[in-house]
Amino acid sequence: MNFEVTGSGEAAIVLSAGLGGAAAFWAPQRATLEKHFRVVAFDQRGTGRNAGPLPDGYTIGHMADDVLEVMGQAGIARAHFLGHALGGLVGLELARRHSERLSRMVLVNAWAKADRHSERCFDIRIGILHAQGPDAYVAAQPLFLHTAPYMSQNFERISAEVAHGVAHFQGEENLLKRIGALRAFDARADLAEIMVPTLVAASRDDLLVPWTASQALAEGLPVSELWITPEGGHAFSVEQPEPFNRAMLDFLLA
Repeated sequence: MNFEVTGSGEAAIVLSAGLGGAAAFWAPQRATLEKHFRVVAFDQRGTGRNAGPLPDGYTIGHMADDVLEVMGQAGIARAHFLGHALGGLVGLELARRHSERLSRMVLVNAWAKADRHSERCFDIRIGILHAQGPDAYVAAQPLFLHTAPYMSQNFERISAEVAHGVAHFQGEENLLKRIGALRAFDARADLAEIMVPTLVAASRDDLLVPWTASQALAEGLPVSELWITPEGGHAFSVEQPEPFNRAMLDFLLA
């Protein structure tokens, strides 16, 4: 696994992106975190700098194993964890299997079990992939990530991100295995046993993951806080990073 460690401080934090898998998703948080922590960032297996075929039967557990591998290579025994959507599921998997490796978790737009609405969204996205191909799939992706005002105000930036996504597409087979992994994940029965302090963050206008899924996750975790922003979509940490960064840092430094 290719990864990088930046920043300074005694404590470390591992960043885990969502379905796209790219460490670059956390660019709006990196400078804030690097002032206080050693920041461990990596593209998830099968994507970006860690591109390559994924095994059959691929699971969130495999992704959690990758995090442990990266932590081992970086010489980090224990760390905070920041995960977005699918990346948040990886944190939950680590917490229920290796809680001693985690200090605190920040889970953004995550869930214990995929909501029926989210399942419908994935069906639609897979339908676009099968009917129109990867270019159309990537072009539709911002609709599920961002709010309409943000996409209008950042039209050129979104266009550039779509072009980059098409050029670096993770591959249909890998994408479907990763979607299958997140759809199969179910941590509901184990939430009450997870004692890692957790900040669950969500946006009320997230099109892909209802904020109520984050609410249910927070209610199921014994040591948790729920932070909700009124707007910003599924990628509110990108659209409106300042308030989220403040809440994240307050929690991690508490």
